[in-house]
Amino acid sequence: MNKRSSSRTVASFATEVTTFFFLCSLIVLVLSEIPGDVFSPHSTSFILAIGIIGAWRYGWWLIQVIRSWWYNHRVFPHLRHLADKHGEIHKAPELFVLCTSYRIDPDISFQVYDALICEVIDYGVPTTLFASVSDQTDADVLTHLLQEHGWPSLLEVRYMFQKGDGKRTAMADVLRAISRRQPRPGALVISMDGDIKLEPGTLIRSLPFFELQGDLGAITTNNSAIVIGNDLTKEWYDLRYAQRHLVMSSMSLSRRLLVLTGRYSVFRADLATQSDFIDIVESDHIDHWRFGTFKFLSGDDKSTWYWLLKHRWKMMYLPDVYVSGFEELPDRHRFISSTTQLMKRWYGNMLRTSGRAIALGPKRIGLFTWWSLVDQRLSMWTTMVGPIVAILVTAFVRPSFIMAYVLWILATRFIATLILGSQHGRISLTWIPLLYYNQVYGAIVKTYVSFRFNRQKWTRQGISSGEPSSRAAVFRQRMVSNLIHLFFLLSLTFVLALSSGVLSLPHATFVDEIFSNFTAELKDEPSVISMESSSR
Repeated sequence: MNKRSSSRTVASFATEVTTFFFLCSLIVLVLSEIPGDVFSPHSTSFILAIGIIGAWRYGWWLIQVIRSWWYNHRVFPHLRHLADKHGEIHKAPELFVLCTSYRIDPDISFQVYDALICEVIDYGVPTTLFASVSDQTDADVLTHLLQEHGWPSLLEVRYMFQKGDGKRTAMADVLRAISRRQPRPGALVISMDGDIKLEPGTLIRSLPFFELQGDLGAITTNNSAIVIGNDLTKEWYDLRYAQRHLVMSSMSLSRRLLVLTGRYSVFRADLATQSDFIDIVESDHIDHWRFGTFKFLSGDDKSTWYWLLKHRWKMMYLPDVYVSGFEELPDRHRFISSTTQLMKRWYGNMLRTSGRAIALGPKRIGLFTWWSLVDQRLSMWTTMVGPIVAILVTAFVRPSFIMAYVLWILATRFIATLILGSQHGRISLTWIPLLYYNQVYGAIVKTYVSFRFNRQKWTRQGISSGEPSSRAAVFRQRMVSNLIHLFFLLSLTFVLALSSGVLSLPHATFVDEIFSNFTAELKDEPSVISMESSSR
């Protein structure tokens, strides 16, 4: 049975103990400072806390939790039983593996290719590995491993050196090479990154679903992280995977997903080799009313997902099959700066693609999937309601309200941590502050990107695109983005200030009085002018 990697990295016991005492101290401080009447049903602060903040995002999240549980405990076990039974008899006739790597550490490449070769041998069908590499070191590592494994007869290796202009071109070159091989009916294409290690049993336990479901276009699996970094980074990645598992499970109940992760996904070869599929991988673009036409630099997994969604193919998430990713922040010593870079890229990929997916309509992609895409765009604003209201009420109405807000954050994130941990298989107290960081700071980054999603940067390869070539045009474009963003933020703050009682609209009688005085002055003005004329 495929299990989560034993190499998965998590925070140390000392970090967990430190977090525990910090949170306990914070709770004691809040409880000692919070006024007793703040929780009174007659308190305006209490009504705001329960009404505005209490309804903040948790209704929809609860639906996702219930759907996720139902899929993992009721729906998927039956599918797993059928797949295991079927997989013992029927296998894909041949496999094609698309593995892209760019300046990956040789030690990581060794583990990745070693695990891949073992999986191919265990599965036991003719397999062609297209290793899209950036330098000779990757090829040397793979050649050494093939020698160690006795040059498996079922495995053929083709090296393709990247041009250095991004992952999309490399993937398209490989897909065209696969197309020229004329895959047999039922053949599958495995797309994976060069820093993903397949755990034992990955292929045997993930591929039989294609034989069982004729309308299944692609699958993706659960992930675990092998993190190079400090304890905070380790838990940040593990929390992201826990959140991903919950949402993926919920979406898979509708047999559609919100993304086909590029880390490890499997496609039907007859789909992945179609010309328009390859074109969208290589040259996906968007026509925007303000940014014009620009190509996507990253986000190939969003492009392949959109193609399948558009052509009505179903997708599936396998919660009990794990692949392990070697994760490292762009700068391991700067947590906020590095996570901001990653968020900008992830959210940019999402925003660039979700608009056209929403345009497909609920009838075509399913109501739940369609609304989930709409919710992605709404949530970046609704998530900011709580912090803005808390700041406004604390600053202008009741300073002690911040204590109630902090207590609310601790309580709700603790419950969310328990729920995520129950599905993920482990829990960490560091998730409580990290959840808030991901949600609120993530929403801030997402709103920032939503007005500038033409700006793209590939961190590892150091390339960027999406903006005009002229400096003057770039300046104008950025200035307009800043002004629109500021207008939306001020509008949201103004509406929340009105709804929270920080600001109030003028009373009707006051407006009438001003209007009457203004009208009277207009009536008196002609007589004043005539008096001035006669005096002359």
